Amino acid sequence: MDKLEDKMNIFTPEDFQDEEELIAKTAELFIKQDVSPKITAIEKHQYEVTRHLFQKAGDLGLLAIEIPEDYGGLALNKKISGLVAEKMGYGGSFSVSYNIHAGVGTLPYVYFGDASQKHRYLPKLASGEWIGAYALTEPDAGSDALHPQTNAILNGDGSAWILNGEKQWITNAQLANIFVVFAKTSEGMTAFIVERTFTGVSVGQEEEKMGIKGSSTATLILEDVSVPRDNVLGEVGKGHKVAMNILNMARLKLAFSNIGTAKQALQLAVGYGKERKQFHKPIVDFTMIQEKLADMAISIYGAESAAYRTAGEIDDAIKLASKESMVHKIADFALECALNKVNCSEALGKIVDEAVQIHGGYGYMQDYEVERLYRDARISRIFEGTNEINRLTIAKMLYKKYTLAPSTYNAPAAEQPAEINQQYIQLSNYLMQVALAVITDAQIHLEQEQEYMRLLADMAKDLYVMEASLLRTVKNANEKTKYLMTDIICQEGYRKIEKSTIDIICAAETNEQKRKIWLDAIQQLNIPLHQNLFMKKREIARNIINNPKSIS
Repeated sequence: MDKLEDKMNIFTPEDFQDEEELIAKTAELFIKQDVSPKITAIEKHQYEVTRHLFQKAGDLGLLAIEIPEDYGGLALNKKISGLVAEKMGYGGSFSVSYNIHAGVGTLPYVYFGDASQKHRYLPKLASGEWIGAYALTEPDAGSDALHPQTNAILNGDGSAWILNGEKQWITNAQLANIFVVFAKTSEGMTAFIVERTFTGVSVGQEEEKMGIKGSSTATLILEDVSVPRDNVLGEVGKGHKVAMNILNMARLKLAFSNIGTAKQALQLAVGYGKERKQFHKPIVDFTMIQEKLADMAISIYGAESAAYRTAGEIDDAIKLASKESMVHKIADFALECALNKVNCSEALGKIVDEAVQIHGGYGYMQDYEVERLYRDARISRIFEGTNEINRLTIAKMLYKKYTLAPSTYNAPAAEQPAEINQQYIQLSNYLMQVALAVITDAQIHLEQEQEYMRLLADMAKDLYVMEASLLRTVKNANEKTKYLMTDIICQEGYRKIEKSTIDIICAAETNEQKRKIWLDAIQQLNIPLHQNLFMKKREIARNIINNPKSIS
């Protein structure tokens, strides 16, 4: 592991400047004043309401964050895009429609469109005049989305492609003016720009969903749709590059949106817990409730630290990149984007579950906002590639990096001076190398035994969050609560990584003597003396209860 001081230039939320915070405030007020009062109308699929909100968002510049200035955009970076997505995460179903439009509905043109395509479509998408959608999934191509049945054949004179097929579960389907559609050709999967007005384009009935009821979800039907050759996005046969790179960015944007919704759930839980009295005192005075609130806040802090770190690293990587190399730079962050998507969506799932629990029976009633948050959150573990698929991506890339450049796995020396949390990170990094070495020595075929991949992915996720949290806290050494949260993230993270390493050793190493050597080596590690986390969580909870504005 690199020295901590060598990574102190990572980006953290505390680094945002006043003008960037103003953009966030604009998004926050838009949700509060324009979206929230219309949640009921949105959930009844009153499409004119949603279209009006898109136009208002366009007027405010919220749809133009990552669009170049030449095409009506603001040409801002991933960090600010993430900050806006976080604030939009308070917007219920509309946040889903927004994320699809501003992410996969717009970025394909930014990264893969030619000048003509950008001039035709980006100004309309930036203003909200047009709404975008992304059509990849099919009835028989969900996780295996790179093998579509939708096909495209050149017509007789070669002037257009004829598309036939169906795309399933398309967000914004009933609203969209334009779709990025993926179809197989004789040269491989290809991305096409399909306008809604093209003959042969139709949309099926709205799906009846568990949650995010206000976002349009329907089947896109393509029957002999003639698409001009100029509407190929990127290169013929190279549609997989469009699909995967755009999905990487979509995963990071979803992570930020999940952070926003998680903060909303925590705010609701704190507010209700202060008002609700049992046994003659507010339920936030009970330590088991305080533990829940603290765990929610800690998860948010870790998720936020990791996501903004990744956004900052991507911005640094593409800042000086040429148009040709930018896509390659983005592809380098597939592991981190998948990692953040898994971490934030699962953190959100736990947080909304606890928020409902704190509300008790009222949390199950539709009169309380937390009930909707609970239902809406469930899709995040399925969206943009299931968390199982994302874990496979993380593990494959992690193992590939290891096999290309195996790291030594000498345990940190007992006398090596280091801050306690840094010791946890050093030891966790060592255990990661041990797990990879054991899998390599045992010649485990990862793709056939995916339990190992799950454990490796979770280890990588926990280690990344631990490090991001510690770097953020040390860089902004001004608040005790953040130190307390980092202590807990590092101590609990180490315990999870240690358990995963032991599970891998026990499963992979069939030789009992070798297995004992590995396990004895772990038992002999110089682990920092574990601390009283109960008391730390109580203090974190009290700080949140007394200062609800800190949840933002």
